[in-house]
Amino acid sequence: MIQRIRLLWAKSVETVKAYGLGVFFQKAFIYMTRCTGAQRKNGMPEKTLMDVLFINGCYLPHPSRYRVSHQREQLMAYNINSNEVFYESLTLELVKKYRVFVFFRCPVSPLIEEFVKLAKSYNKTVLFDIDDLMIDTKYTDTIPYVQKMSAQDKAHYDDGINRTQKLLRMCDGAITSTERLAEELGHYVPDVFINRNTASGIMVELSEKAYRERLQLMKKQLDLKVKIGYFSGSITHNADFEMILPVITDLLKNHPEVELHVVGELDIPSELKPYSGQIVKNKFVNWEKLPQLIASVDINLAPVEDTIFNEAKSENKWVEAALVRVPTIASNVGAMKKMIQNGETGILCSTADEWRAALEALVTDRDYRKRLAENAYHYVYRHCTTVYTGLPLAKYIQSKMSPNIAFVLPSLMTSGGVLVALKHCVMLRKAGYDVLLLNNSIETKDLVFEDMTIPAVCTRTMNIHMTFDKCVATLWDTLRFGATYPNIKQRYYLVQNFETNFYEDGNNFKMMANATYNSNLPLKYITISKWCERWLEEDYEKTARYAPNGLDTGRFTPVARDFSGKKLRILVEGNSDDYYKNVDESFKIVEKLDPERYEIWFMSYQGKPKDWYRVDKFLHRVPYAEVPQVYQQCHILLKSSILESFSYPPLEMMATGGVAVVAPNEGNIEYLRDGENCLLYEQGNIDSAVEVIERVRGDAQLRQRLYNGGLKTAQERDWNRVEADVLRLYDIEPENAEGMGGSYAGQ
Repeated sequence: MIQRIRLLWAKSVETVKAYGLGVFFQKAFIYMTRCTGAQRKNGMPEKTLMDVLFINGCYLPHPSRYRVSHQREQLMAYNINSNEVFYESLTLELVKKYRVFVFFRCPVSPLIEEFVKLAKSYNKTVLFDIDDLMIDTKYTDTIPYVQKMSAQDKAHYDDGINRTQKLLRMCDGAITSTERLAEELGHYVPDVFINRNTASGIMVELSEKAYRERLQLMKKQLDLKVKIGYFSGSITHNADFEMILPVITDLLKNHPEVELHVVGELDIPSELKPYSGQIVKNKFVNWEKLPQLIASVDINLAPVEDTIFNEAKSENKWVEAALVRVPTIASNVGAMKKMIQNGETGILCSTADEWRAALEALVTDRDYRKRLAENAYHYVYRHCTTVYTGLPLAKYIQSKMSPNIAFVLPSLMTSGGVLVALKHCVMLRKAGYDVLLLNNSIETKDLVFEDMTIPAVCTRTMNIHMTFDKCVATLWDTLRFGATYPNIKQRYYLVQNFETNFYEDGNNFKMMANATYNSNLPLKYITISKWCERWLEEDYEKTARYAPNGLDTGRFTPVARDFSGKKLRILVEGNSDDYYKNVDESFKIVEKLDPERYEIWFMSYQGKPKDWYRVDKFLHRVPYAEVPQVYQQCHILLKSSILESFSYPPLEMMATGGVAVVAPNEGNIEYLRDGENCLLYEQGNIDSAVEVIERVRGDAQLRQRLYNGGLKTAQERDWNRVEADVLRLYDIEPENAEGMGGSYAGQ
């Protein structure tokens, strides 16, 4: 470990000496944020929520630097946070942690195909980025290097091209670097955005350093040579150089003061051997050293054949040379033709004669070289560097983002309030929203509700840098996230209960909960209960939007009960640990019922039966999908809560055709009608409750009336009838509001 630390320190010192402190910190940032297969498999992408994830499918460092690292830098400059991962390290877990996914030069695989399908099911956006025509064999078959491949190598190569095209077609759009590429990509995806290659901040800094060093060297010694540079890159550029070979040969012959500097894999043609003394050959260098090499020449050559492949290539060579104030002569093709202003920021050539004239002019006129170089530098610095050019890309990415909404939950454990939030999530997902649960407790599992998976992350273990269009607090304690996290456009507080009274006097939480109803945040208070709407207005002067709670009557279906048997089954529901659920009172009522005539079931998600409870069957943490079956097996629901936001159990019992015997409170009187759809008893009056239960047992006409009234109430509360009102809580006007039932008919 000590040796490793020493090595890292030595490399850091070396970096500072070679490139300066600014480069050191930028390199450190890149190291910390990049996660490729060769680096950290379980690094920051797994532990971070951000807006954009770039998935790099290219093993070559140069293309991915321009199309991944530099685009990330552009987005950062315009307040869009991004991350990257190598495609072989991609996991399905990453789907929920980003809003937009950009695959760069990536071939499809079974995992990636599943990844894309899952992302789209979550209403997330999937884009493809590529900077050449490696998307179809009809393009790559024209490359001489590919034509010379063996049959086996060609088959393997073509398979990669075909799988890249398949992934491209699966995407919602594409980002690319040139106009010709955009034209061709338009045949495969419906939407293409051009974001030209740009130089990063480190490139600008290194280029400036190289330029200053060149100036210092020129002051110390007079160099009468004129150096022409050809930075070929890959072996595929041999044909490009051969296009101007006669011109270069004549130039070296007629101007012995000219040196040709070649960098890369160019094969030196035999025609140039007589002038080998005027040729300097350099191997590939790290990109951080490239500015020094370019700055060492006086003229930059960028010849390319006029092919569709070359039309699609970017203007990188011109940009890199301009940053070190070296003028470029380029073929009048593609991106060079688009970006270079002929005679002002470079020279464009279409014929050998034009190349000959351009080289002659630059070799013999130092002032002309300087003027072109300075013009190119000033243009490139302002229009071709990451810090100044990211706005169009940022706007495009934002335009492709589905609107997103986060619900901050106290935990993922089943409760009435959580179920309401989950139902809202389902509606919002169907309305096109990218929905995420931010869980304040330690659980990290996604939730499945109504056959829909709703992704969840833990706020305790996640670094959150995502932008949220809407964020919803669901309990007083969850409002802290909305108060402290800055990247939220609209903040909502879903008030489902008077949480001040969750705590006894003297408990500081009582004061903290109460304070949230008088928040200074730009909050939109929303509620699912009329009584909450009322006290927010009367006691806190907060205007809240209201939408009624609903019920899935397709799941809670009526079943006829037989009341003629020896025993009737009574269901008691609620958490025995919460005093306001008042479960003790229900079991005090049970104590007065004949055990020979009544069987008692107790259903609770959290609290367990106390020692004195008479319970024939305890149902603990019943999955929500199985809850309707529990109601259907019981004759009577006994519910004695003191405080409820909106009391679901009586409504659920009505929907299944059972009888609800209930103590009225603010959370249930909104829909309970004594003698019509339920029977009410006075809270605390145990004998009254016993009398009501015995009355149900003996009065068939009453039971039928309650059955009919209960089903009617449940149908009025069907989610399909209130969905439009729920969406309007979140400032969403449903496109098919009329089909959803419009405003709640019960209001």
